[in-house]
Amino acid sequence: MGQHAGQSDFRLQLQAALAETDTRARLDGLARLAQSRLGFIETIQLDRALVRSAAESIDGYARVRLAVLSSNTIDHLLPAIRVAGLRYKLRLDVFSGSFGQYRQELLDPGSPLVQFRPDLILLSLDARQATSGVPISATAEEVEEALARAIGELRELWRHAHSTLDATVIQQSYLDVSEPLFGSYDRLVPAAPSRLIARLNDLLAHAAAQENVMLLDVTQASAHDGIDAWFDVARWLQGKMEIAPHAAPRYGELIARLIGAQRGKSRKCLVLDLDNTLWGGVVGDVGTAGIILGEGSALGEAHLALQRYAKLLKDRGVILAVCSKNEHALAEAAFREHPEMVLRPLDIAAFVANWNDKVENLEEIAERLNIGLDSLVFVDDNPVERARVREALPMVAVPELPNDPALYVRCIAEAGYFEAVSFTADDLRRGDHYATNAARETLRGVSQSVDDFLRGLGMSVTYGPIEPVDLARATQLINKTNQFSTTTRRYSADEVARFVAAPEGLTLQFRLADRFGDNGLVSVMILRPADAPGVLDVDTWVMSCRVFGRQLENEAMSIAVEAARGRGIRFLRADYIPTERNGVVSGLFKGLGFAAVPGTEPGGASRWILNTAEYVAPPTFITRRAPQP
Repeated sequence: MGQHAGQSDFRLQLQAALAETDTRARLDGLARLAQSRLGFIETIQLDRALVRSAAESIDGYARVRLAVLSSNTIDHLLPAIRVAGLRYKLRLDVFSGSFGQYRQELLDPGSPLVQFRPDLILLSLDARQATSGVPISATAEEVEEALARAIGELRELWRHAHSTLDATVIQQSYLDVSEPLFGSYDRLVPAAPSRLIARLNDLLAHAAAQENVMLLDVTQASAHDGIDAWFDVARWLQGKMEIAPHAAPRYGELIARLIGAQRGKSRKCLVLDLDNTLWGGVVGDVGTAGIILGEGSALGEAHLALQRYAKLLKDRGVILAVCSKNEHALAEAAFREHPEMVLRPLDIAAFVANWNDKVENLEEIAERLNIGLDSLVFVDDNPVERARVREALPMVAVPELPNDPALYVRCIAEAGYFEAVSFTADDLRRGDHYATNAARETLRGVSQSVDDFLRGLGMSVTYGPIEPVDLARATQLINKTNQFSTTTRRYSADEVARFVAAPEGLTLQFRLADRFGDNGLVSVMILRPADAPGVLDVDTWVMSCRVFGRQLENEAMSIAVEAARGRGIRFLRADYIPTERNGVVSGLFKGLGFAAVPGTEPGGASRWILNTAEYVAPPTFITRRAPQP
């Protein structure tokens, strides 16, 4: 979230947004206002304005049905959830379950919850019921048995939500509002309240990972913020509010951030300024030896902490880039030669140091990495540069760095730009994938033609059905890909698994390698039986932006057609559903030989059909490896 808006400024901006006669402009105005740091009252006012706005779907704002089921009072939290959703371009339709009736509502086939047909179900439960039957005298073994039963009951509810309601489950961790019983000795008593809840949360996280359940970790947030920032005992006694009203904006932000991550709205790239950001001082003035970095000074250690944090982000799959006003050779030399540098040239996927406007450089970085500008987080100590980028490129996230470099890491981390809902082997290799792209670009520069470049890559594709080992990465790719995504349909891991298991359908995954390295699993295709015999619908087709323009789309379609022919399929049918970000595939099906079906689908979508018997595979420079068994 951005800076706090004063009450008078807030009213003026709210009035201006509501004065817009165009629905899209009004919603955009409310979304901009939602970026401010809002109090509880301001959040309610903004939510009322949002609810009064038109209910129709607006391109760019995904409508998501969220059901919140709880063992405590939650109605005071719903406005904050809806408002926070706006920050991530989410229109959240929120269903609030009755107090303490979460089991009945989940299990009753005629309940209002079932009629609501939620996309996601958030279970917000307090720990009292799970731990109340455990006496203080319980042994460690007895504690494990009792908590395992509680988690087992939760698993049944999760599975029911998955199988019956086809909903993704978000399970909230248990808030520890207990008071010390033994003092420090609580840690050593198996049934002490704080130790019980800590163990319960450990078991909860383990079970959630096994069941493909998303975890909303309010325990971590309350430990970071302090329990008083989340819990007010008076509110609990008066109205059974476990999450206090003053925590509502923070709570809503965590929920929206998580749903946004599931929907592919997390940022992908951290772009770093250099002078007085990644190190102290101006390297052009003091040289590599003169910059302030490393142990021995508070300022040097602060900049070192930022580098270490950036390195950890890179290791978990975030792309790193540099955008600096500097002499390129001098700036890059600091990365190679300074002994305290944690980040090295190979860690940086795009290194842009020159004297151009940083807006132009950020556009170049996005183009070079083949990602959207809305994937970037730009970190710069200079408030003038930050303001310039915010004004010219509002889709780029620009944290308002504090004056003290010691607080840089906290500022970036607390914003939640890189929220994740999975962590795969491909994430671990992503930094290497982008580093090898630099070598590919070098080859492109010396090639005489595009064909010469593609031939020189020496590409090969390994393909096959989506296997259990591929499920996490395939699901991640489906939910994070916004550009090469023909329909931008989002599916949970359970839904993808059902597509894989359905014998009448067809799922494919593709891995692309070349002479510079293995790009990993970069494309997924889901084909489902249509409403006519001998026809398969291309329900979902996504491809990583790292491999755009390398003919994989041609080879993948040829593989899909051959598989379809082998099953006696006569036609493939495909929809293109346009969004703000997937224009790159607007001509995909036409280029692959599909014929347009007359008429326009809702939302400007187009439908295409391909006769598999007439399909002629286009030549590519990609060789096939044996299909995976």
